[in-house]
Amino acid sequence: MQPPPKKLLDQVRDAIRLKHYAYRTEETYVQWIRRYILFHNKRHPKEMGKAEIEAFLTHLAVDGQVSASTQNQALSALLFLYREVCKMLNLEMTGIDAVRAKRPQYVPTVLTKQEAITVIQQCDGVYQLVVKLLYGSGLRLSEGLRLRVKDVDFAQHQIVVRDGKGSKSRVTLLPASVAAELRDHLVGFQRQHQRDLSRGFGAVNLPFALERKYPNANREWIWQYVFPSGSFTKDPRSGLMCRHHLHESGVQKAVKQAARAVRLTKRIGCHAFRHSFATHLLENGYDIRTIQELLGHKDVKTTMIYTHVLNRGGRGVRSPLDG
Repeated sequence: MQPPPKKLLDQVRDAIRLKHYAYRTEETYVQWIRRYILFHNKRHPKEMGKAEIEAFLTHLAVDGQVSASTQNQALSALLFLYREVCKMLNLEMTGIDAVRAKRPQYVPTVLTKQEAITVIQQCDGVYQLVVKLLYGSGLRLSEGLRLRVKDVDFAQHQIVVRDGKGSKSRVTLLPASVAAELRDHLVGFQRQHQRDLSRGFGAVNLPFALERKYPNANREWIWQYVFPSGSFTKDPRSGLMCRHHLHESGVQKAVKQAARAVRLTKRIGCHAFRHSFATHLLENGYDIRTIQELLGHKDVKTTMIYTHVLNRGGRGVRSPLDG
């Protein structure tokens, strides 16, 4: 007896996992595809096409008033649906005539060195160590939390960021002022890992098909997350009970509370420390190409935005009021 065909969203998940996309991407794409189907009264995507996509994107911009990046994210999800799941490769998607959300001119929020240090000192425990790496190494929050023990090279004073944004890997610096504290943190966690192993736990999810290729690797010390969760959770893909990394929301709340405690007048999030890392390196005279590599930017134009931040006060122009 033939098994029943999989539901559409399950097919989407299978296609995403086949391409080794991040779990967050999987959840985001499924959410947009579900919204698209519900918007068109649960019609099957194969019964729809360019006109329906345009109507949905226009709805997001006009009624939902979403940002340009959010609208592009929805479009990417729908393109994936039609090209990879519905296999409608010949569907004409060029020149989509939808109302597009306006992309604002973005200037990143940057902290002064003293502001960054003050906010970091206000954070507590392991959250403070995470934020130190965001500022000291220029990491994105997701990159910092997904670090594994093998990615930290104390001898070379460097951190290997694997499968960062755009599935790119890169090498960035490990601040000397953080190395000793991070080493002590790992020593304490290694003892905890040994206790987990003695209780029959200690496994962690592995990328791609490594778990099948190396059956015992998921319990090895080098594959453990540098910033593990305080409890065990079930991996949504493998169903394995493991100690995942810290949740992003915990670090985000810690930074928000720290900024409020020091009465910072700037609206910041965790990403402000990455912006500050790049800006302060430029202020110290480092080459922009070097900073581009440390940040993992594909195009130097993305890194160039920090040169605009340096020109504070009307592009560096001196006011006539100041003489």
